[in-house]
Amino acid sequence: MAVPKKRHSKTRRDKRRSHLALRPSRPTLCSHCKQPTIAHRVCANCGYYAGVEVKPPEE
Repeated sequence: MAVPKKRHSKTRRDKRRSHLALRPSRPTLCSHCKQPTIAHRVCANCGYYAGVEVKPPEE
């Protein structure tokens, strides 16, 4: 079994993890009402998803 001979420093550990940060999701425009929405979600403004009305809009 592979076991490290020497301890890795915190700097070395953090350099390895520098690419693991999550990027904020960018909003997309609704194809029906052109309002910004979260990708792959039903539009909160009009209730459409992929050009089909999924739920009636909330008033």
